[in-house]
Amino acid sequence: MAGKIFLNGEFVSRDKAVVSVFDHGLLYGDGVFEGIRAYGGKIFRLADHIDRLYDSAKAIRLAIPYDRPTLTAHVKSSVRENGLRDAYIRLVVTRGVGDLGLDPDKCPKPTVFIIADSITLYPKEYYDNGLAIVTVPTRRNVPEALNPRIKSLNYLNNILAKIEGKLAGCVEALMLTDSGYVCECTGDNIFCLRDNVLMTPPVYLGALKGITRGVVMDLARSRGLTVLESPFTRHELFTAEEVFLTGTAAEIVPVTNIDGRFIGDGKPGRTTRALIEDFRRSRQEGDDAYAV
Repeated sequence: MAGKIFLNGEFVSRDKAVVSVFDHGLLYGDGVFEGIRAYGGKIFRLADHIDRLYDSAKAIRLAIPYDRPTLTAHVKSSVRENGLRDAYIRLVVTRGVGDLGLDPDKCPKPTVFIIADSITLYPKEYYDNGLAIVTVPTRRNVPEALNPRIKSLNYLNNILAKIEGKLAGCVEALMLTDSGYVCECTGDNIFCLRDNVLMTPPVYLGALKGITRGVVMDLARSRGLTVLESPFTRHELFTAEEVFLTGTAAEIVPVTNIDGRFIGDGKPGRTTRALIEDFRRSRQEGDDAYAV
């Protein structure tokens, strides 16, 4: 459990890490965040996460009060201060304290906090045997309403879908676009494989441009697979040889059942297992949080 939290320039104890009830991150979900992993003291793809955070902030006209090198150093310090080697890091920037109105210009100073802690998203059995997911009624927000390239604090769309998935007995749920195309799951990107072609929904449909998603696409190409970002329907999932999810916390988790239909032979596929091993090897690369 995290003992020290970075909050607005200093490390404070967990019980002292508080934000105002007038913070617009709390009142309106007005802010951006990144979830980042550290393995063996090395922070995985930290530069990519930092770049995405600044892009998200720029898109909503939120000025992060640190430059990239300084914020990067604070992320590394958060891991060190908590004595962690393997960690999940949550980096959050909110609009800051304002009034009860919507006007972001009433928030003169952003709030920045970093939590470094441990996380286990799925139990080992799901990686060994695969995950069952279900399609839920809640559709993914259209990009014209809230662009998924902005990793914002407003996750109610995902939470509603998560609730529906859990009510159906599944820990993860599939979300479609307003036109019925496959988009993503509540917290993970989705891939399907058939005839050595690996497909994933394009970001313009409303899927997050996940950091792990990009790594897996590169790993798949290095294995000689054709990788396509292309719209597809649930039919392609139902008839796929293999399906898997990717995400910072989840890494790569096989999917063996969708809406009561077995995928392939109902077991994690050979290519999925190979990509999991490739990804685990790639985790050794990263920014050393413990470097002097």
